[in-house]
Amino acid sequence: MRGGYGLLGPRRERHVVPAADLDALALPVGDDGVVIGVDAEGHPAVLGVNRPTPYEVTLIGGLWTAQVLALRAAATGARIAVETGRGQVWSGLAQAAGGGQPCVTLHDVGRVPPQGASAGSPVLVVRDCGMRPPRGRVVAGPWQSVLTLLPYLSPAAPRLLRNSSLVGVQRVSPDEAQEIGRLMNLPRPAVDSLPTLGDGVTLWCTPRDRQFVMTQGTEAETGLLGPSRRID
Repeated sequence: MRGGYGLLGPRRERHVVPAADLDALALPVGDDGVVIGVDAEGHPAVLGVNRPTPYEVTLIGGLWTAQVLALRAAATGARIAVETGRGQVWSGLAQAAGGGQPCVTLHDVGRVPPQGASAGSPVLVVRDCGMRPPRGRVVAGPWQSVLTLLPYLSPAAPRLLRNSSLVGVQRVSPDEAQEIGRLMNLPRPAVDSLPTLGDGVTLWCTPRDRQFVMTQGTEAETGLLGPSRRID
């Protein structure tokens, strides 16, 4: 016994790893967040939307993918506020999500109230406001991320892409692919692939990094939203 310090612990040699062996160590976990699909190697692709810092995401793609992301974010405990001019296409999701709890709320364009996001109650604001979304009253902040959906490249896209932490691009026309490639500094093979992407495939990118992800709906998601599709 040591006075005030309890029993002595077991006497064992320290665990020492040579510096040359450190590169062989790995942990079988990825980033914390929402599993949005699988990458080209079949590994889970994770998007961390619940963050202590502002996080802006722009998705040039289809409603189906945005709704799947909203459902999966809600499953992690986030509250979802949808700003949309077509509430009828979101009403079924809002009713089905959360097992009867009001975790998905719908708001008219420009009418999203303050959400009171916190570490214990993070928020994802989904802006489904068409080709020319107005500047939002509720913006990204601590524990509140914003996902803006654009069905196609629009005059608002350059501003949104410049201000976004992450950009998702689904199948677009060759001309749109050229413009997105210029804005996001994409290599030529990535630009050439954008007009040929299949339904459910998204190129997630920043000016420095990029990753193709295949999103496949679960049985419950497919039953609610139908199969994956690029065109609404």
